[in-house]
Amino acid sequence: MISYQKARLSDIKSMQELVLPEIESGIILNRSNDEVATNIRSYTLCFKDNELIGFCALHIHTEYLAEIRSLIVKEGYRGQKTGENLVKTCLNEAVDLGLQKVLCLTYRQLFFERLGFIEIPKESLPEHKIWADCIKCKHFPVCNEVSLIKTL
Repeated sequence: MISYQKARLSDIKSMQELVLPEIESGIILNRSNDEVATNIRSYTLCFKDNELIGFCALHIHTEYLAEIRSLIVKEGYRGQKTGENLVKTCLNEAVDLGLQKVLCLTYRQLFFERLGFIEIPKESLPEHKIWADCIKCKHFPVCNEVSLIKTL
């Protein structure tokens, strides 16, 4: 049985284990346990039979703008709508919070476009996003990620 729930601090170890291969390949930005703990309320986790198979974060930037980040689905569970359902869960949360827009930076442009996101210039990203996250990336400043946004 598949279930979606908000993350707890006790989930951090399994979250870090799941995301490690994507961090090593440079697809997802490394976040320390302390950073994950500080932002634990932003994460939604997906379990199948009590096994963590994916997660995603809705990180709020301003009173009207949030970001989908750290989307990961375990190998073997990809292509089964797990990622789509995680993003939709976060988008529903964004609506509930009264947000107006949700952005993402991704290498999987078509996935997000299928969910209603449209490409925007990276220059339109909030400056604090660049200095808080992008500067820590091993690909900075030459980044091939695409910026997209969805109006809610």
